[in-house]
Amino acid sequence: MSHRLCLLLIDDNPADLLLAQEAFAEHEEWVSVSTCRDGESALKYLRDPGRTLPDVVILDINMPQMNGFEVLRAIRADTELRHLPVVMLTTSDSSQDIDQAYDLFASSYMVKRGQFAAFVEQVDQFVQFWRDCRFKQSRVPRLS
Repeated sequence: MSHRLCLLLIDDNPADLLLAQEAFAEHEEWVSVSTCRDGESALKYLRDPGRTLPDVVILDINMPQMNGFEVLRAIRADTELRHLPVVMLTTSDSSQDIDQAYDLFASSYMVKRGQFAAFVEQVDQFVQFWRDCRFKQSRVPRLS
């Protein structure tokens, strides 16, 4: 695959962002990761018409002001963004959170593994899966 996988990681926890960046750094040849620390800045980032949309959004649930479910709801309500794959990556394994994420049309739900080595393995599998996928190329929805 010649296309570099572009990810947007949204998480308010600086330590979690750093760990994720370290895990994804092992794939820097194939993956680029941008980050936002809150839902409002993430939506601003995604709605910037001068910016290329990411291939996949990785979204934490537990964030202040605008939680991950609210961000997911806003993405799915926006005609220019609703096609984006959104992967919930969180420490919560609550069945209520999982159900709510899928009810809001999350693409998948991943529970962060506790040990860094296990998390790196999780990221390796994530990258392998998404590198094999193909993505919508245009920003504006096409009318048939």
